[in-house]
Amino acid sequence: GSQGVCLTLQAGSSWIFHIKKHIPFRKKALVLFIRYRYNFIVTDKIISVYFVRIRNQFCIGGLCVMSKITVIGAGSVGSTIANDLMIQGTASEIVLIDVNKQKAFGEAMDIYQGAPFCSPTIVRSGDYDAAAGSDIVIITSGLPRKAGQSRLELAQANINILKDITPQITAAAPDAIYIIVSNPVDVLTYVFHKISGVPESHIIGSGTILDTSRLQSTLAKRFCISPKNVHAHVYGEHGDSSFVPWSLVHIANNHIDSYKAHSPDHDRIKWNQDYEEIEQFVKTSGAQVIKNKGATFYAVAMSVCHLCKCVQSTAGTALTVSTMMHGEYGVSDVCLSTLALVDNQGVRGKILNQLTDGEIDKLRASAEKLKDVIRQVEI
Repeated sequence: GSQGVCLTLQAGSSWIFHIKKHIPFRKKALVLFIRYRYNFIVTDKIISVYFVRIRNQFCIGGLCVMSKITVIGAGSVGSTIANDLMIQGTASEIVLIDVNKQKAFGEAMDIYQGAPFCSPTIVRSGDYDAAAGSDIVIITSGLPRKAGQSRLELAQANINILKDITPQITAAAPDAIYIIVSNPVDVLTYVFHKISGVPESHIIGSGTILDTSRLQSTLAKRFCISPKNVHAHVYGEHGDSSFVPWSLVHIANNHIDSYKAHSPDHDRIKWNQDYEEIEQFVKTSGAQVIKNKGATFYAVAMSVCHLCKCVQSTAGTALTVSTMMHGEYGVSDVCLSTLALVDNQGVRGKILNQLTDGEIDKLRASAEKLKDVIRQVEI
């Protein structure tokens, strides 16, 4: 219905305009109204809107970012994600939902009580109807992986949990972009595609973004350079059949095998095409953390928060997220990680890099391993 709207836009330190009207309020409609009435280009994420009963807003440098993020699962991963979202100022409202309502309430209270040190953010717990209007829903619910247990061994138990969650959350937040984090993430992303009715572009599995971060950070140490200058990614399953397409790995615009010769640090760099050693480190890092501290949650939370920022942006970001395959590299009807562009519309599409024949074979083998699991579970 019509509500009083006071709209203010600011670029730098100069106020552009200030209007006060009674107009039917819908965020996207308002963006179009501004664009065509005032010839001022904005997005629905970078606007300052004040209206009756407004919930999803906070200001950064004179601009307001409106974003509501719901996290399902208030365990170590879900609560750490919620905490990081507030610290980083990624959301204006964060909702925690868990079958253990007391746990969700306590986590939300604990996080929110640090709000004076961060960007203004509402953090609360609730039932599924509290997720209404969410821009992003992050699903972390499920049994945790135990020491010595593969992600795929978790499959059926966590599929059952996802099947219970899905109809409730999609009814409350049908237009949200969904990020699947629970393991085995590729299988659960596939199941969510099949049972949710959510548009394919709005379903993103966290995939191998954490594996890729582990790869980039260890290569950065090896080559004495910032991780931001390491362009390397992990493809395939988030698990044992993942692999690194080394033909695509570059460091500061040099292929990894030629960088040492061109670097001023060549005397410090120890590299002898140690592909297998690096891949094994990446594959076993999660198990090593679990063995030593019982669970992994800090790095995965940071990777998911980064993914949320990419989803909020209009610029496409290349990420190794788990998406449904439709014949790319000869792989179909399975979710796994290749490079894809992610923006505020969800998955914009895949980046079809040229892989070697051997790398394509590894991707297909990873897909077959996932399909073997899918064939054995009840969806």
